[in-house]
Amino acid sequence: MPAASGKDYKERLKKMKPEIWLNGEQVKDITSHPAFSGVIESKAKLYDMQHDPLLQDLLTFKTGPDGNRAGTSFMRPLSKEDLEKRRFAAQEWAKTNAGLLGRSPEYMNTTVMAIGTAYDFFSDGSRKFGENARSLYARAMEKDLCFTHTFINPQVNRSVTYFEDSEEVIAAQAIKETADGIVIKGARLLATQGGMTDEILVLPSGGNFIAESYIYAFCIPADTPGLRFICRESFSYSQNEFNHPLASRFEEMDAIVVFDNVLVPWDRIIMFQNCEKAMGMFSEMHFNALLLHQVLSRQIIKTEFILGVAQSLAEAIQVEEYFHIKHKIADIILGLETFKALLLASELNAKQDKRGTMVPEVNALDASKMLYAKLYPSYMEILQQIGASGMISIPQEADFLSEISSDVHTYLQAASMPAFERVKLFRLAWDLSMSAFGTRQTQYERFFFGDPFRLATGLYNGYNKEPYVKRVNEFLSIRN
Repeated sequence: MPAASGKDYKERLKKMKPEIWLNGEQVKDITSHPAFSGVIESKAKLYDMQHDPLLQDLLTFKTGPDGNRAGTSFMRPLSKEDLEKRRFAAQEWAKTNAGLLGRSPEYMNTTVMAIGTAYDFFSDGSRKFGENARSLYARAMEKDLCFTHTFINPQVNRSVTYFEDSEEVIAAQAIKETADGIVIKGARLLATQGGMTDEILVLPSGGNFIAESYIYAFCIPADTPGLRFICRESFSYSQNEFNHPLASRFEEMDAIVVFDNVLVPWDRIIMFQNCEKAMGMFSEMHFNALLLHQVLSRQIIKTEFILGVAQSLAEAIQVEEYFHIKHKIADIILGLETFKALLLASELNAKQDKRGTMVPEVNALDASKMLYAKLYPSYMEILQQIGASGMISIPQEADFLSEISSDVHTYLQAASMPAFERVKLFRLAWDLSMSAFGTRQTQYERFFFGDPFRLATGLYNGYNKEPYVKRVNEFLSIRN
């Protein structure tokens, strides 16, 4: 079966009947619902690009002698050239959405690829979890499935010593084993695009490895009975692209995932009640390195877009010659060039693992994930500072079509452009940096891979500092 088209993707969603709740009501058809239709159309365009003759060789690869093609994001990298192709493909997709789709299909496709290529690790005695991992990868690639995932527990109590021991089940856990599978009850956070994908991948939640009932990993269809997605408020307030140029197209939606006695079949489980494997699976399948390579590829495109918006604002109101404006925009350039260098370093220093997978060098990527979480909020502040009051004085499209249109055309013009184009630009900057959609993007990038302090601790603990300490000691010895 060839790589999916946008039509394939939308038709699959229409056939499925996941239980999705929004604003107290169950959503019947997400493909036509205004809270979901914008991003679904944006994703459909990504799938259609796989069939563009000019892009097919980049966005797909041949899976065998039969000539069938799968998405490049499913391709296991065996060489540095493969990593480069994966980067170019991810960035080609990201350019269509300014890097604002944090869960565009290649993110989870990369996760599934990482699991599938390390399938032998998941083998567990007589249990066929290794085969399940391999079949997940094969099924996903053959059908070009899309996924969401979840591995965060509800924030009932985030203290270091908290462990759930009440009779009321809150964090999702396995409450029963049957001949057909395991039964999961409880909730998980946070499934971005929850309900608008073919399947959901459920991975171990850090810190809950004390009790065996919390140790599991599986993948099930999004419309599995008992599986429920409870959505936050939609930030796509209208489908008018002038008023909401980004939210109307790229609002991904986030959902709480509720497992109401969900039966997970044994052939869908890849890990269960094995603390050692739960603790080691992410490093064994090089989860961080492979995922961060995709993430940073996207974030570079996003940063380029931010740079373009900042410069466009400065030129529109002719403030680009002020030193403090140059300094602010230079900060964005500094970050952009740093991220590009870190991504290339990860590819240059990549090495094959014991299974033959070419794995990007993780230190450069770990540095990038911490740096982006720090810099992204400052980029949004730069846009706010350049736009100043112009980020607030932004009427809607209807005002330009009303009897007061002469007023807005006269008083909202810019030095270098008429009012309509100026407001359109400033609404874009506002939607990126100040709207509900924009502030969600900031929070999303700030905590993309978790608590920044834990990430810093992990980088410190995992980084080999000994050679540099040794060099200092040798220097001191020479000096003496």
